Amino acid sequence: MPNLHYYRYVAPNEKIPYNEQIFLQGWNLIENHPLFGKLLGHIYLKQKYTYDADSAAIVDNKGNIYINIYCKKKTSEWFYIIAHCLLHLAFGHFDKDTIPSDVYAGNTIETKLALWNKACDIYITRFLMDIQIGTPTCDDPSNDYTIKLSSEEKIYRHLLSLHEDGTLQPYGTTSHSHMDMAGLAHPNEYKNNESNSYAAQFYYSISHLTSETLSDVGGHVYDKNKNTPVLKAARWFMGNFPLLGSMAASYKIIEDYSLCIRNEIEIAAVDAIRGEIYINPTCGFSEEEWKFVLAHEFLHAGLMHHKRCQGRNAYLWNIACDYVINGWLHEMRIGIMPSKGLLYDEELKSLSAETIYDKIIKDLKKYSRLNTFRGYKKGDILADELPTFGGLHEGVRLDEFYRNVLREGLDFQMERGRGFLPEGLIEEIYALSMPVIAWDVKLGKWFDTYFPPLEKHRTYARPSRRQSATPDIPRPRTVLCEIDEKNRTFGVIIDTSGSVSTRELGMALGSIASYAVAKDVPFVRVVFCDANAYDAGYLSPEDIARQVEVKGRGGTILQPAVNLLERANDFPNDAPILIITDGFIEENLYVHHEHAYLLPKSGKLPFHTKSPIFYFE
Repeated sequence: MPNLHYYRYVAPNEKIPYNEQIFLQGWNLIENHPLFGKLLGHIYLKQKYTYDADSAAIVDNKGNIYINIYCKKKTSEWFYIIAHCLLHLAFGHFDKDTIPSDVYAGNTIETKLALWNKACDIYITRFLMDIQIGTPTCDDPSNDYTIKLSSEEKIYRHLLSLHEDGTLQPYGTTSHSHMDMAGLAHPNEYKNNESNSYAAQFYYSISHLTSETLSDVGGHVYDKNKNTPVLKAARWFMGNFPLLGSMAASYKIIEDYSLCIRNEIEIAAVDAIRGEIYINPTCGFSEEEWKFVLAHEFLHAGLMHHKRCQGRNAYLWNIACDYVINGWLHEMRIGIMPSKGLLYDEELKSLSAETIYDKIIKDLKKYSRLNTFRGYKKGDILADELPTFGGLHEGVRLDEFYRNVLREGLDFQMERGRGFLPEGLIEEIYALSMPVIAWDVKLGKWFDTYFPPLEKHRTYARPSRRQSATPDIPRPRTVLCEIDEKNRTFGVIIDTSGSVSTRELGMALGSIASYAVAKDVPFVRVVFCDANAYDAGYLSPEDIARQVEVKGRGGTILQPAVNLLERANDFPNDAPILIITDGFIEENLYVHHEHAYLLPKSGKLPFHTKSPIFYFE
């Protein structure tokens, strides 16, 4: 059954007037449009409000659109006019929560209502011109206004500042003497669980259209008539849960039993890089259970768990993330927890994935053989197993897409006050939406903890010759404390095995040299190491930055280098040590000094450490 309703009884053998035929052609364009044809509204060809020859249509706060077919318009103009009226409803222009509160204050309510109507008309006009719908019945409003026409309230404030008297303009669907929005004096209010059905239907239509478009681009045949519990659950997010609505619209959901058998997927799995969720349709889950499963996979992708593994065991990291996500979904009451593949523990629900992972690796016997939604001892995050995805929002980096879609969904969800969101989830989304701190910036902060700025001391030693013009006036100067300067050093152990490329070493050494100069570190103790340790002694930062002749290139054992440096008589007991390696080292490394590790992005240590680890690309 169509959402838009057109009320016009045509008697048998009745000849439809020419003007009405033109309107009906425009109506057919609306009815068959993939977006506007799904909106809500009621079209009447009758006169309820006072018309003049130039007024084409009026929409009221009940969702009724009254058409003046005697207004001479072209087919494409009628298409534009009906779309304009439908957007008044879809954008919530009659809602009390949308209309600025000061519209109903003071003695000039009628004027302010007219200005609000005008602001909404200008906003819709720009929207329709941007998406090129029909033939506009007015000029571009950006020619008359210098401000950015980005929101109705912003335009309304600007009109107020211009002290306009409420005279209407040709941006609406009526003449200068009429408002095209009737019933503004009695705005719509929604209580309890009520909501604006016109806005909800518009949001769903946009999401539905996006799904079709992305499916077509990806070569996936979109079956409009398919109505499985999984797709019903996905559409629920588009219309009812803004936080994950855009994720649901952007993802391709593949229900393919044979594909799941080949990839050993018992229930579901997600490939965040391809933008696909794989569903095993033989599970027999209800729609509510699929809501929980889909939200679980959306959050895996949106929170970029596939990238945050950072050298950890992929399966155990997946387990840790599952505990966190399922705890959040339980608090949010999204769907129903399935009986299979669920990992949930009350004691872990308030912890981060990183903290849970640290707990898991201390009890591998308990946690290494658990079920995920993919199956026994298999993670449901497939990002590292399949080819790179290239169809999601072409021209936008995948990381940027995930950060933006979750942050915008969160803002919309909080603005509308829909549902409960756990504090931990909100914090993660805000953290991910912030620009990523580069590894060298993190390394610089680590240096800051050990090398604060040198204090300058006053001295009345022999004054500078530049003060000879006033030799009778003693003038102090500042010098760096010699003791402080001599104690400012750190050690660098460099893994020179064949698995660390010269380019990677050059990048790491260049950054270290830059920070050493910036922190007033005069010399750095350098030790090269593969199967044996080679003491290069103290080097100035400038020497480190130059091409250093690397000795060795054998198997990697770093403990001799650590022992050499810690036992050296000329190396301070409190000096920190930075270890540069690719991670292919012995399984245990004992370092007594404060230390940190610098690894390539793909590297990982064979042991757990509480010391900082910096990854560079």
